[in-house]
Amino acid sequence: MVEARKASLVSNPHGVKTSRIYDHENAQVIYMEMQPGQSLKKHITPVDVFFYILEGKVVVEIGDESQEAAVDTLVESPAGIPHRLMNEAGTNARLLVVKAPRQAEATRVL
Repeated sequence: MVEARKASLVSNPHGVKTSRIYDHENAQVIYMEMQPGQSLKKHITPVDVFFYILEGKVVVEIGDESQEAAVDTLVESPAGIPHRLMNEAGTNARLLVVKAPRQAEATRVL
């Protein structure tokens, strides 16, 4: 069993608090906390990703589309499409980032 808030932090190019809570051959799960005003840099992942919002609201930009996602929302981001998340709300946001299959190549920051 892994308690997400107590898992070891993982550094990332975005400067947000992340912990890898599941890391196996077929998938990875990242727990992420974003403070108000924090955002991920626009980037491309070589695998499919989905975001599940646990707390707060984030703006999700995938390709040319952008929309707000709130608690209990799942947002898909296909492999190879530029995307980013932004916490423009005045409260913290917590989410799960699931990558499937497990990412072997590096993420490309734009």
